[in-house]
Amino acid sequence: MVYVVGVPTIHTAIGTSAFAVATNAFTNMLSHARLGTIKWRCAGMYSIAGGAGAFLGSILGKIVDGENLLLLFALVMLIVGGLMFKGRHHGGDPDAQCDRRNAGKVLTSGGVTGVFSGFFGIGGGFLIVPGLIASTNMPIVNAIGSSLVAITAFGIITALNYARSDLIDWPLAIVFVTGGIVGGIAGSLIAKHLATRKAALNTFFAIIIFLVAIYMIYHGLRASFL
Repeated sequence: MVYVVGVPTIHTAIGTSAFAVATNAFTNMLSHARLGTIKWRCAGMYSIAGGAGAFLGSILGKIVDGENLLLLFALVMLIVGGLMFKGRHHGGDPDAQCDRRNAGKVLTSGGVTGVFSGFFGIGGGFLIVPGLIASTNMPIVNAIGSSLVAITAFGIITALNYARSDLIDWPLAIVFVTGGIVGGIAGSLIAKHLATRKAALNTFFAIIIFLVAIYMIYHGLRASFL
C-alpha cells in the first residue's frame, strides 16, 4: 500500500491493510478448512492470547513514527526469514496437538506475536507460522492453515482500533479484499502442493520474507538520504 499504491499516510496504510488482511484471512481460512490443514485447538489458543497482544500493540503502533515502523518491521522480517531458512528441512509432526504440555509455550508465543501484529498493523502470518511451528512442532502446511484463524482475530482487533481514529481507507480496503480472495484460493492450493516436497514450502516462505524485507529497507534508507 505504501510503495506500490502510494498511500501517503503510513498509519492509514496500516489500518487499511489490517482490515483487508483480516477479511482475506477469513475467506482463505475456509479454503484451508476444506483441505483439512487447520488444527483448531492450537489456532484457538493462539488467537485468544494474541488478540490481547494485538490490542496493546495497535495502541503503541499509533504513537510511533510511521517510517520507523516500516524499518523495524523489515528488520524483524529478516530475523524471522533467517530462522525459517535455517529450519527449512524440519518437516514437523503431522500429529502435533496443543494440550497441557505445550499450552504455556503456545499462549506465550501467541501473546508476543499479537503485540507485533498489532504494532506493525499486519495480520502477522510471517510471525504466527514460525511461532506455531516452534511451540507445537506441527508441519508448516498446518501452521499456515491454523495461522489464518489467528490472523483474522489479530486483524479485526487492530482494524477496529485504527478505525476509531479514522485511519482506514475503506474503498481501497475493499479493492484489496477482492484481489486477496482470488489470490488466497490459488495460494492455498499451491501451499498444499508444495507441502508434499521436503523443505520446498519452508524455503519458499523464507525467500518471500527476505525479498520483501530487503525491498522495504532499501526504500526506507533511500527516503532517509534523499
